[in-house]
Amino acid sequence: MQRDGARDRVGIVVNGVSGRMGRMLVQVIGESDRARLAGALERPGHDWVGRDLGEMLGGAASGVTVGDDPAAALARAQAVVDFTAPAASVALSGHAADHRVAHIIGTTGLSGADLAAIGAAATRTAVVRAGNMSLGVNLLVELTRQVAAALDPDWDIEIVEAHHRHKVDAPSGTALMLGEAAAAGRGTALAEVSARGRDGMTGPRRAGDIGFAVLRGGDIVGEHEVVFAATGERIRLGHIATDRAIFARGALRAALWAQDRPPGAYDMRDVLGIGGNPRS
Repeated sequence: MQRDGARDRVGIVVNGVSGRMGRMLVQVIGESDRARLAGALERPGHDWVGRDLGEMLGGAASGVTVGDDPAAALARAQAVVDFTAPAASVALSGHAADHRVAHIIGTTGLSGADLAAIGAAATRTAVVRAGNMSLGVNLLVELTRQVAAALDPDWDIEIVEAHHRHKVDAPSGTALMLGEAAAAGRGTALAEVSARGRDGMTGPRRAGDIGFAVLRGGDIVGEHEVVFAATGERIRLGHIATDRAIFARGALRAALWAQDRPPGAYDMRDVLGIGGNPRS
């Protein structure tokens, strides 16, 4: 797709614009020479709806009015970026498919039914979904898969994650990505070996389990560690995020990458070209 000048930049709508990630996405898009903010969405009844986005962000008027109608906003865009809640993301996926707008989803806590609905939308438009959109985390996911595949089953696998006190889902989407990668490396499904929440007299660790431990507190942006433990030795792989902008930059990269892609379900491995993902 050839684009020349500001008017030809990729138009991106930000859903959940008042949230932490929404605000960061507005900033990152504003700094880009390849994208422009085409619209801003909030849930019906939100205080920002009908107000100028720039003023709501504490600055000068921007000329972008916060809306609550996805269909109207997406009619002027080529992509929508969505770090909100499962129900909101599922509803938005249908609108994105109707308008053939690329849907970039960073929402976590999605159920099997949610994923099925988003998968149906992906038959009509490009959907890039990831529990974490940073380059470093996605490299960690691939390393986790490779290490799990290289080690024998005597190695125990534990995933530890920490986030700020306001995060509502656990384990994090990133922790689950890491668990799925470890399970795939071992040739099994995470649902069959996932161990979450140990309390009381649990008995010895079950062989082959992939365990999860969750910390919540303060303003932790995101910390993840994968521990491979065997008798006499341990391997530790980890990633620490100190700036939420890394996720916004990854989402912007995904939105630009998705332009002119055929309908389908993609992830950040496709966007980054790592891990030999057959869809890339």
